[in-house]
Amino acid sequence: MPFILPDLPYGKDAFREIISSETFDYHHGKHHQGYVDKTNNALEDNGELSGKSLTEVIKAAREAGEIKLFNWSAQIWNHSFYWKCLSPDRQNPSGKLAAMIEDSFGSKSDMLDAFKEEATGHFASGWAWLVLDGDDIKVTSLHDADTPVVHEGMKPLFTLDVWEHAYYLDYQNGRGDYIDALLENAVNWEFVAQNLDGKGVSRADQDG
Repeated sequence: MPFILPDLPYGKDAFREIISSETFDYHHGKHHQGYVDKTNNALEDNGELSGKSLTEVIKAAREAGEIKLFNWSAQIWNHSFYWKCLSPDRQNPSGKLAAMIEDSFGSKSDMLDAFKEEATGHFASGWAWLVLDGDDIKVTSLHDADTPVVHEGMKPLFTLDVWEHAYYLDYQNGRGDYIDALLENAVNWEFVAQNLDGKGVSRADQDG
């Protein structure tokens, strides 16, 4: 069964000026769809991976050195996870998540500052991540299509896409403005808290 483009969990005009519907048209409707199409086309001639889940394809492609297939399939997963990380309703971390943020960073403000620094300073294309490492929450980033799916012990909680296509239509080259706007107004902290169970990778997986 071919992989599909997951529906957005909200309307593409739900974020108003923070993320425009035009950005969703291109980012979700064209870029994300393009990764789905290229992955499915590549798998038509790969019987060994027929029926494998998305995360199984990602791992197999990396192990086999199939760079194009890895990039395309990893970008399906990364984007699927990213859409879930966003909410048009402003939220705040609470409960266990809030306590873990305080233990790991001192405060939510300090955590957001560390995340902004990582995301803004990340050179070229990639993804900024909050990940669970044991009982600690950590900030990191990965280049291009690289993904926590293939990194042992890197349990994803939250991500921001820092590829230019994620923000250029709305913020031009103002990556920092895009990062500020989303972190202050559009984080789905309920989803982040859900991922404290260490099962974040499964939440953007697809059956083959």
